[in-house]
Amino acid sequence: MQDYLLLAPFITAVFIAVFYIFKIYNKVWAYASTGELIVMIQAVTLGSLGIIAATFFTHTQLPRSTVVMHWAFTIMLLGGSRLLWRRIAERLKVNGHRPNQRALIIGAGDAGAMVVKELRGRHGNYIPVGFIDDNAEKQNLTMLGLPVLGTRQKVAEIVSKYRINLIIIAMPSAGSTVVREILEICRTTGAKLKILPGVYQIIDGQVSVNHLRPVQLEDLLRREPVKVNMEEIAGYLAGETVLITGAGGSIGSELCRQVAAVGPQKLVLLGHGENSIHSICLELQEKFHDMPLSIEIADIRDKPRINDVFQKHRPGVVFHAAAHKHVPLMELHPAEAIKTNVFGTRNVAEAANRFGTRVFIMISTDKAVNPSSVMGATKRIAELIISGENMAGKTIFAAVRFGNVLGSSGSVVPLFKKQIA
Repeated sequence: MQDYLLLAPFITAVFIAVFYIFKIYNKVWAYASTGELIVMIQAVTLGSLGIIAATFFTHTQLPRSTVVMHWAFTIMLLGGSRLLWRRIAERLKVNGHRPNQRALIIGAGDAGAMVVKELRGRHGNYIPVGFIDDNAEKQNLTMLGLPVLGTRQKVAEIVSKYRINLIIIAMPSAGSTVVREILEICRTTGAKLKILPGVYQIIDGQVSVNHLRPVQLEDLLRREPVKVNMEEIAGYLAGETVLITGAGGSIGSELCRQVAAVGPQKLVLLGHGENSIHSICLELQEKFHDMPLSIEIADIRDKPRINDVFQKHRPGVVFHAAAHKHVPLMELHPAEAIKTNVFGTRNVAEAANRFGTRVFIMISTDKAVNPSSVMGATKRIAELIISGENMAGKTIFAAVRFGNVLGSSGSVVPLFKKQIA
């Protein structure tokens, strides 16, 4: 016993030195996790090896069971005390707050686990109840103390049984087909629905409940929107007088915003609807105070009026976005589609050639490819018109075919958004 008492200060010094080397005393245990526990086990193991070495060189025999029990109890006491402190710190953070909303997480993977930790750590109004996952191996298991309650087919039943207020889709790598199927199931439950953005939107794997947002159309597409460098591709607009037809429309108004940002000498807004033209004009005046703006209320089907506009402003660049583009309505009113999309385009293109426009860009549509509708056929004819004008003068004519444009009027996209809501 006397030998053991003499050895005790040395053993204590060894453990203090080892804990100092492993920085056990420098950790914030209120946020301790598995990593800190592993470091603690490594430190205690090294300290125990030091005990064995000390008893060997001092010829003091310790029973092997004593060394093993000392190792185990040290880990239990160190780890238990620090985990207890973490629990106390969490209780102090809550400070009497009790969540009153219940959340169900779809996706029992890494993203789902991080969402649960964030919901618990921020002490908001939502408490996670469990997970939904289609992986058969995860059924009836628990993760972070929450059960995997079933597959997506049981969502409606689980929402009703557990009184779920919010469904969170935490599957950032899921494809568009899977997201659409889950969305269709969740729409029948009446619970709020939010989604974690796709993988391409999460930087360095850091997930926060701040990233949670309502489901958007882009989530069904599951591909990153293409962003272009407007300054690089539209540098030829600087110092030019730019005329945009259909400037009050969804595509025309966005062209106005992008062109105004480049800094043209003057921007001419031409449109048939005075309210929409007035709206985009006010927006541009607020954002670009020093840029000269000119408004022309005109119908592109009125050839003399179009000639007057071109003679007055002499635009160097023209973006022709004025058109009838609603497919079903143009099937009912084909004559109007022909007047605007065909004759109107011819009027604008001829005026551009006549008054020395340098570049003419027509906004066309993918429906002009092997057209099967009146709208598509009229836009194809318009493409042929500017192709002919391209050989008739010095103006460079080109057409850009758009598909369904997110946020544009007359597109099927708003219908999809309404179905999502």
